[in-house]
Amino acid sequence: MSDSDISPAVLDVWCELQCPDCHQSLDDIRALRARYGDRLEIRLRHFPLEKHKHSYAAAQAAEEAAEQGKGWEYAEAVLARTEELGARGEQVLVAVAKELGLDAEEVDTALIDGRHMLIVDADQAEGKAIGVTGTPTYVIGGERLDGGKSQEGLRERIAEIADRLLAG
Repeated sequence: MSDSDISPAVLDVWCELQCPDCHQSLDDIRALRARYGDRLEIRLRHFPLEKHKHSYAAAQAAEEAAEQGKGWEYAEAVLARTEELGARGEQVLVAVAKELGLDAEEVDTALIDGRHMLIVDADQAEGKAIGVTGTPTYVIGGERLDGGKSQEGLRERIAEIADRLLAG
């Protein structure tokens, strides 16, 4: 069996795009991408928190960006501006889309017509069902790792699980 026949391990990252802790977690995500490449599928899952007024809109905008082919790039750019998002809201979401060369008008329209609400709602409901209470939270190999209180040691733990999944 060749490497291409092996399905990659999956890391679900339950994230909220107005969360400073999620912004800090990007270093870990980048390191995991560098280590595993496409052998580890890293999926952005939405878990907007009520305490952040623009997080739900940001999740919807990220889904539109993903539809336009730049989901993670968009998420990372929005996470780099969490404070500004809190102050300026949807203006930031549209501006980031424009900066990344996305169809910013389509992102704005998606926020108005709510076409991605079901995806965001489904992610949030699934997160609640599996015990996600804060962000970032990671799920890999059936294990939930909560980074909402501390992210210390999580990259290493994720790597241990990924190594085990990829070896088996």
